[in-house]
Amino acid sequence: MSTPTAAVRLTPRSAAVLGTASLAGLMMLGWPLLLRVGDTTRVDPPFVFLALLPVVVAVVLAEVSEGGLDPRVLAILGVLSAANALLRGLSAGTGGVELVFFLLILAGRVFGPGFGFALGCTSLFASALMTAGVGPWLPFQMLVSAWVGMGAGLLPRRFTGRAEIALLAAYGVVASYAYGLLMNLSSWPFALGIQVSGEQGSLAYVAGAPLAENLHRFLVYTLLTSTGSFDTGRAITTAVAITLLGPAILTTLRRASRRALVTTP
Repeated sequence: MSTPTAAVRLTPRSAAVLGTASLAGLMMLGWPLLLRVGDTTRVDPPFVFLALLPVVVAVVLAEVSEGGLDPRVLAILGVLSAANALLRGLSAGTGGVELVFFLLILAGRVFGPGFGFALGCTSLFASALMTAGVGPWLPFQMLVSAWVGMGAGLLPRRFTGRAEIALLAAYGVVASYAYGLLMNLSSWPFALGIQVSGEQGSLAYVAGAPLAENLHRFLVYTLLTSTGSFDTGRAITTAVAITLLGPAILTTLRRASRRALVTTP
């Protein structure tokens, strides 16, 4: 019996590049918690990270697709990117409703981690072009969404049927909160400013403060600004959409994968 191969193959080298770039991306996101300076040292946001991150994403995409994408796989990627961008434009977080992740997770599950990574990048980029949402936050959105799609492709394959839907729904909830947490981390120092010495009760990033103190400030900031609204709405919407639409969409995507992908014994 033959089984379809991954839509975007990850060679050992491309996997190493992807892992290194992901580590670099985490460091770019988490620089406020990693930076160590004196109490009186002036700290400016490292804008160079904003310039380097698109380069990192482009290098990973180029390495992942080094062997070339089959035209049929490329067509599926384009269709799913457009559909995901349209879904995001229709929901746009209104009232906590966010539809960007459920299709990304299902596609990553079917076509594999390399495809999921590429789809996360292209979906958010296409959505930003459609909604005039291009800005310094876009590279971070693309990278974190790419991780969501890649993670779906790395989930255990032994689950099927209802167990698989439950697994994907649970992953969607975790991914929704993780996305909100990481995006807040990317904007936290810019939104509230950077202090050299903290004011009582302030939630701003304090350069030179102990890690535990800044982490506490960040978690409280996240809890107050997004956890109870956008993140929870995204998690509920994603889980419900996967539960209700997941079986039918998985069947459709797997039928498309059997027609598009090369099979191996």
